[in-house]
Amino acid sequence: MQSTRYNGVIWMRQCVLHARRTYSVSANVTSAGNNTKGEHLPPATPTKSLEKMRGWQLHSYGDIDELLLSDILKIPQIRSSNECLVRVRTTAVNPIDLAMLRGYGATVLNKLRCQPGDDIEFPLTLGREFCGELVQKGMGVTSDSLKLGARVWGVVPVHDSPGAHAEYVAVPSYCLAPAPKQLDDSEAASVLYAGLTAWSGLYISGGLGGPCGATTAAGGGAHKRILVLGGSGGVGTLAIQILKSQGAQVLATCSENAVEMVRCLGADFVVDYKSSDAMDELCKFAPYDIVLDCAGHGGAHASELKFDFRQYITFSSPLLANIDQQGLGLGAIKNMVDLVQTNVKSLAQRGGMVKWGFFNPAPHGIAFLEQLVRQRKLIPLIDSTFSFEEMPKAFERMKCGHLRGKIVVKL
Repeated sequence: MQSTRYNGVIWMRQCVLHARRTYSVSANVTSAGNNTKGEHLPPATPTKSLEKMRGWQLHSYGDIDELLLSDILKIPQIRSSNECLVRVRTTAVNPIDLAMLRGYGATVLNKLRCQPGDDIEFPLTLGREFCGELVQKGMGVTSDSLKLGARVWGVVPVHDSPGAHAEYVAVPSYCLAPAPKQLDDSEAASVLYAGLTAWSGLYISGGLGGPCGATTAAGGGAHKRILVLGGSGGVGTLAIQILKSQGAQVLATCSENAVEMVRCLGADFVVDYKSSDAMDELCKFAPYDIVLDCAGHGGAHASELKFDFRQYITFSSPLLANIDQQGLGLGAIKNMVDLVQTNVKSLAQRGGMVKWGFFNPAPHGIAFLEQLVRQRKLIPLIDSTFSFEEMPKAFERMKCGHLRGKIVVKL
């Protein structure tokens, strides 16, 4: 009798604990196992947390051989009410992935990435953009466009981990949007990171389009004269299309075997950067409203140009590298000194300012790019495609350089 009563008490406690866990999880998460009308059916989260996924990780910084494929990774869990969980179909390898593999930005990004009181930075999963299926979302995600099962495209902020080189990724809802029907999965995974980098450089750093260009999806830049250095890469190809869609005059540099391709993107004048005579031709069109450095020359290159400009915007700033080398305090001072020195030289010799451009996952930036895709004014170029198991080969292709568009990885 006493044994029966004891077993009954244990059974009741288990029922209460199960009810509490079910209520707690379902109050914060809507998953593919729930309906979307507010009834809290048994969610998929407890089950999924026990499931595993495949993903590429690194346990120390170094070369490509540091990438390791694991099939026992935990599926990411939604940590806040505004996050979404996506099953990744396609992803991409970007220059930032190769740089982060080598330790670029580790000092700053690790502080942003780690939770309070947790300074463990490894293992690390890379990958900044993706296309996939929305399988779960926090209860704070109320947008009608983000429905469970929807095909979505998105980006992972550089300070977030794990990234998209895995079968699942969790991101804030503002980094996510329905994928345009005009693009297949590979194309949809090739737009946002490079596109938002180009958009941010032009409209936030460069002020193209004025305040509306930086704060809305309005765009702008008609009748401006822009020179794109490195017009055949991921950022360059999208920057040219963005500018032409807004009515700008676009000139570009690239290698000789890419001249015709860049011209087909809409560039009004294209030159081989290895030909000094061809580069001298660019002087005829000066001054430029913006020189957009998509070739990795850096700010010091601005004063070496033979023509005048109003703004020189580079995506190869020394910001994180200086902090990596000299720490937060001295690195910040070095950044200010570098920026002042490059601007003094640039203003004195070419009459224009040097600015740094950065990737910015702004929702209105995503909306702007989506609008261009729907109007068929922006089509991503794909350099090469690899299977998920061939991820190291995709990094090798990135390492070789001279890309003609984006590197895509299919899951």
